[in-house]
Amino acid sequence: QVQLVESGGGLVQPGGSLRLSCVASENIAGSKFLGWYRQAPGKERDLVARISRGGITNYADSVKGRFTISRDNGKNTLYLQMNSLKPEDTAVYFCNLVGWFSSQNYWGQGTQVTVSS
Repeated sequence: QVQLVESGGGLVQPGGSLRLSCVASENIAGSKFLGWYRQAPGKERDLVARISRGGITNYADSVKGRFTISRDNGKNTLYLQMNSLKPEDTAVYFCNLVGWFSSQNYWGQGTQVTVSS
């Protein structure tokens, strides 16, 4: 069972930046996908960004050009750099790790991001 712990959330003004981190309890280098999802109140959990084992990245259209996902395999850490934040980015952000077997789908506890003046 892989444990994922997110950090870096908080309150930021529109136009500001935050960097989220997700530390895994095990080696992430072999994982199939690592991703960030978010869930706003009353809404479904949606993909924000994802990075494959080979380094291929995918972003939701709403965050393209503003958010950057990256990984540091040596530190077993996934990052999400968020720039030019908007009020509609307000949500709980979750880290996700997907392995090569169907049972290997792990989630962190989430970190709150609030964008407000």
